[in-house]
Amino acid sequence: MSAAPHPETAEAIAAPRPAALADRRPVVSAERLVAEMVPPPRFTGVSFGSYIPDRTQPSQYEAVQVLEQFAAGLNATAGGAPRRSWFRRSAPAPAGPSGIYLDGGYGVGKTHLLASLWHATPGPKSFGTFVELTNLVGALGFQQAVQTLSGHRLLCIDEFELDDPGDTVLVSTLLGRLVENGVKLAATSNTLPEKLGEGRFAATDFLREIQGLSAHFRPLRIDGQDYRHRGLPEAPPPYTDAEVTERAGRAPGAVLDDFDTLLEHLKEVHPSRYGALLDEVGAVFLRGVHQVDDQSTALRLVVLADRMYDRELPITASGVPFDQVFPEELLRGGYRKKYLRAISRLVALARDSAKA
Repeated sequence: MSAAPHPETAEAIAAPRPAALADRRPVVSAERLVAEMVPPPRFTGVSFGSYIPDRTQPSQYEAVQVLEQFAAGLNATAGGAPRRSWFRRSAPAPAGPSGIYLDGGYGVGKTHLLASLWHATPGPKSFGTFVELTNLVGALGFQQAVQTLSGHRLLCIDEFELDDPGDTVLVSTLLGRLVENGVKLAATSNTLPEKLGEGRFAATDFLREIQGLSAHFRPLRIDGQDYRHRGLPEAPPPYTDAEVTERAGRAPGAVLDDFDTLLEHLKEVHPSRYGALLDEVGAVFLRGVHQVDDQSTALRLVVLADRMYDRELPITASGVPFDQVFPEELLRGGYRKKYLRAISRLVALARDSAKA
């Protein structure tokens, strides 16, 4: 007669194995892709009233006033003349600028203000990062993306990126078509790689890169303290593989993946579906995190980091700390800003896990 299993062993055998992101293959409809273009959860309840301007920075007060007027104009036209058809220019575009560009450094509240504009504007409307917009075009195709977004009153683009000329031309062309159909635009942007350290993104660079669209945008400078000089926060020490596995078994809504397996899986999932990949996930557990030397793989990880950060998912991981996940060679390249943002966000989520 065999001996009864030790109570702890029996409990481990009975415990269900945590799910894995690598086992998921989400199918996302075009309707869901567009419906999910809303401000991240951390900006769900923001408004112009909840934005607290720095009393020493008059430009912050001006930004709120200009954006409130911009929203008021959109509200005024909500029940007015019929909007343009995607295939027929049947009505003139509403008066006023077609776009607002928020120009400023870190920590001045650009995303807060952009989300406040979105909340203050009647629909249909969309809000997404530049990467999410390019992913949407990749998933739908250019013509369908134009047709779908042309029915919107407002498109907000956070973190407009100018480090990929092909994507910049693609989005600039898309926005040109949308402006023709009466869609209003609002954007913030990331700093060009060669501009890092200057404290803010220059509006002239943005307007130059979007070429023919520049006349439609009103640049709005927002001064304030730039937090970039503080550098990246220090990553918490990683756990062991055994600790990660044990903690995953106790966490509700946990997903547990080996880092290499997850990176391979991301190759098979379109980046527009990375959000759906995280449906009903409460915490992420990763074993064997290591440096990612391949640029394509690194950029996919950047997108996943953004989606996890949007959902405020704590990450518990073994291997190298997240502030070492991208090698210096990548950090010196054209996508430096993306990698630094991803490191900052991954470290923040790892710190959230350590606090819990």
